Amino acid sequence: MPAGLLSAFEDYEAALAANDLGALAGFFVPGPHTLRGDAAGLLVGSDAIAGFRAGRPGVVRRSIRSLHVRAIGTDHALIVSENEPFAGGAGLVTQLWSRTAAGWRIETAQVAASAPAIDRSIWRVAGTPLVAGEVGGTLAGVRVAVKDLFDVAGFAVGAGNPAYLESATPATASAPSLTALLRAGASVIGIAQTDEFAYSIAGANVHSGTPPNPRVPGGLPGGSSSGPAAAVALGQADLALATDTAGSIRVPASYQGLWGLRTSHGAVSRDGVLPLAPSFDTVGWLARGPEVLRTAAAASLDTDRQLPVPARFAVCAQTVFAADEGVQAAFVDAVDRLERSGHLSAVEIISLDPLADLFETFRTVQAAEAWRAHGDWVDAHPGTLGPDVRSRFAFASLIDEDEAAGHRIDLAEARERLDAALDGRILLLPSASSTAPARTASGAKIEAIRTATLSLTCLAAIGGYPAVSLPGLSVAGAPLGLSLLGPRHSDLALLDHAAGLAQGLAAGLAPDVGTGTAGIVGNTVETLRA
Repeated sequence: MPAGLLSAFEDYEAALAANDLGALAGFFVPGPHTLRGDAAGLLVGSDAIAGFRAGRPGVVRRSIRSLHVRAIGTDHALIVSENEPFAGGAGLVTQLWSRTAAGWRIETAQVAASAPAIDRSIWRVAGTPLVAGEVGGTLAGVRVAVKDLFDVAGFAVGAGNPAYLESATPATASAPSLTALLRAGASVIGIAQTDEFAYSIAGANVHSGTPPNPRVPGGLPGGSSSGPAAAVALGQADLALATDTAGSIRVPASYQGLWGLRTSHGAVSRDGVLPLAPSFDTVGWLARGPEVLRTAAAASLDTDRQLPVPARFAVCAQTVFAADEGVQAAFVDAVDRLERSGHLSAVEIISLDPLADLFETFRTVQAAEAWRAHGDWVDAHPGTLGPDVRSRFAFASLIDEDEAAGHRIDLAEARERLDAALDGRILLLPSASSTAPARTASGAKIEAIRTATLSLTCLAAIGGYPAVSLPGLSVAGAPLGLSLLGPRHSDLALLDHAAGLAQGLAAGLAPDVGTGTAGIVGNTVETLRA
């Protein structure tokens, strides 16, 4: 036994039990090369590890069942410990310790805990299956995670809030949008968590916790379809049935490297779906690949209303430069490579209304409708909402009918100008203004990211357009989505165009651009730079 190692291990376990964040940070070797991994992913660097610890409530109480030490030379040792949580089960921790001037410190840790039967941050209720689909069909064998806004026969809607769930009554029939999937052979694996009343794009919920983001350990999953998206990203479901009012499908798709489709406004029935802002609410889906997504769309949309859309593309400089520098670089690099490979041609640069004006119009109408839908309940249940959602409803409560009416006029005029500017083209833009922010990011930073992202995602909401987020871009190792926004009722054609672009990106193996400036040489990108 290397001298001092056992006492260092015991001190570390004591700090864990006390959730002493300062002491725990001191037990890891400082610097960018320290590692900590668990089922949620790998944290790289002591700062990331400390941030992760600060964002969790602590660890379950446990005792050590056995301890195995293997010395590696004089200054390194491997410790494998078996632990017994007081609540039952077993865990396994593997650590590489090194002797430093400050004493024994951890260089690498791998944590394996007892798997929970249900991760409550992802699932409100789950089954095997919860609701079986019809035999056969195009979606046979597909497991669906249903966002906790949809009626599922026999279950109440919880809307991400325990007080709301407590007073809700079970649905007597499933929402038509869910029934379409069941008839196609899909089965419901569970009802998945949502941000409260879907009034968020962060993916955090003070009641059920924040679902993991398997592509960005320690990062937010994106919301409000946070639970369904995490279920699909983790492989616990194949398809998510979700809603998108202002980006609630496209943002988690971007943050977690998924495919997501927001359908044309009104193209899929919203009956049996708890509203947020009916002028913008849409039904859509998330999946790990385009095939399942398109099959679900074809089973749910009225194909007679679906329109072809030619491969005419547009880019707006405002939507590019509204994002952070890393996203800008990744986006323009992708457009450049797709042009040079022949997957994009004749891309036109267009101008739109100032994004800040469009966002303000959208935000005001959305808030007025959210208050109309839920204001009475919010007033009757003070103290039941998390601080971020509470602040949005507080803002919504201040909007009077005259102000809302004025913004509705602005909204209709903005929609006409959007139609004219796009002129049947497909708009390419980043799916979000940044990659997934850290769970420990400040409230001010999260709000700034939210505003910037909504200035991009609200375009589809204002126009009632379908929008696809496809994975394939990367910034400093984190996934980023590329969005296609097309004419109304071009959902299926838009998915086909997105699949073609995804193949082009895969063939070129999109580089990780980090946070620097991409090498830009294509015609469209040169115009943007100018």
